[in-house]
Amino acid sequence: MYPKDYRYTKEHEWVKVDGSNGTVGITDYAQHELGDVVFVEMPKVGAQLKARQSFGTIESVKAVSEIFSPVSGEVTETNPALANSPELINKDPHGAAWLIKVRLADPKEAAGLMDAAAYEAYIADKAKEHSA
Repeated sequence: MYPKDYRYTKEHEWVKVDGSNGTVGITDYAQHELGDVVFVEMPKVGAQLKARQSFGTIESVKAVSEIFSPVSGEVTETNPALANSPELINKDPHGAAWLIKVRLADPKEAAGLMDAAAYEAYIADKAKEHSA
């Protein structure tokens, strides 16, 4: 279910590293918890991000949630499709609904994040906590 070539955070963001560039989005688990997404606020191209720093918000019918960067670097692109169709996040959170592209400050930084198997175990534990 979760792409094996992505890395994941405990705040439910993902990054796909390609050389010195990274694509960032939120996980299927996160979009499910949020419910219907109605608005996304993202940084401007050129913004400098630090890992674990908030870079925007996602507004759903339930709540407004901060989005945290899984990596440090400079924003090189934001997803233009989300301006008119924020609901894409609910439909394709690991694909078409990526949020930002980043020129990585340190491409090795993502290696410290969870792989897909570790993330799946993490959210399975969270689900157990909710049902307990």
